[in-house]
Amino acid sequence: MNRRALIAGLAAAGAAVAAGLYRFTDVFVKHHPATPYDDLLTHLPDRDQAKRLGALVKGTPDANALAAQLRGKMPRGLSAAAKADIAAGRLVEVEGWLLPQSMVLLAALAAKS
Repeated sequence: MNRRALIAGLAAAGAAVAAGLYRFTDVFVKHHPATPYDDLLTHLPDRDQAKRLGALVKGTPDANALAAQLRGKMPRGLSAAAKADIAAGRLVEVEGWLLPQSMVLLAALAAKS
């Protein structure tokens, strides 16, 4: 066996190990179980922190009603919906913080799913 074959084999083995770690563990990226609301929850940069925020929100409807409401508000993404909420004055107070309504509802959906 020559040196090139050995280096190529080690590189392939390293790539396979890295791909396995990425896919089957939470070493590189946190993997969440699939939900019916993944089309909305993919807009969240950190779903775990959104769950913590959503747990603080009181008086929200069930997850299906939240998802239906958010699907109508977020055709262009969370950033655009949050900017529209701020411009329209749709802010919600959560633990002393004033946050855009769409962000709060999405965090509540993350906490319920």
